[in-house]
Amino acid sequence: MDAVWSPIARRYDPLKAGSIDGTDVKPHDHGIIRAMEATYKTSKHVKTDPRLTIFVSRLSSTTTEDTIKEFFSRYGDVKSCHLVRDVVTGFSKRYAFVEYYDARDALAASNANQMLIDDCKVFVDFEQERLLPGWIPRRLGGGFGGKKESGQLRFGGLDRPFKKPIVLGSRSGANLSEPFNDRDHQFSHRRENRYSGSDYRTRDYDRRDDSSREKRLGYERSRHHRYEGDYRSDRAERSHGRPYESGSDRRRKHDDHSSRQSRDEHESRERRSRRSPV
Repeated sequence: MDAVWSPIARRYDPLKAGSIDGTDVKPHDHGIIRAMEATYKTSKHVKTDPRLTIFVSRLSSTTTEDTIKEFFSRYGDVKSCHLVRDVVTGFSKRYAFVEYYDARDALAASNANQMLIDDCKVFVDFEQERLLPGWIPRRLGGGFGGKKESGQLRFGGLDRPFKKPIVLGSRSGANLSEPFNDRDHQFSHRRENRYSGSDYRTRDYDRRDDSSREKRLGYERSRHHRYEGDYRSDRAERSHGRPYESGSDRRRKHDDHSSRQSRDEHESRERRSRRSPV
């Protein structure tokens, strides 16, 4: 790449033209290889001034030279207009060259890019063949633009300018990470504020934590002792040949016994109260 980056190529390089940012080091399609191996010289029969000539493409197949000349005459006096045709069939190849007398008129006409001629949106730019060093035409694998379907897009021209390459460690790259750093800083700041409140709130959290911790430990100890007692009792019963009885069964029997005992005591108190004089 040039020392000063530009979206428009200053010199035609087929390898760079095949890359969206002009940084490819290996060709990725056969057209680029053909363009790199090609030697192209401008036809000696072309007599127009390249600085006064504009290139018009994507024309309708029915558009004539008269229509083209009439359209571009609005920008200035047209010196010549040449619609390129197939030498065998005579059919239009849908591109033309328009030459002006004045460079200012040619510059004004170049702004007609994307305008409609016979219901077709045309592409307009200055001629590249004699103005851009190293130029290789499309038919030899070079050129600019192209369709995605072809898989042979060419960049560096007005139609498809280069995208600025991403350089690791550059200032722009650092800027991309700043929003993430700011977000992390803000999150960290919120987290510190959340857990570093006033003293009374901190002490309140500590007391609640201590209380819940003691309750949890007390519950764990109680459950451990209960299960340990059940386990020892089970082992003792099995060692004396008594049938196995789980801890839950014993607790159920104990609860039933306590319930009967409480009921008997209640009935006994009622009988005594009936026998006693009023």
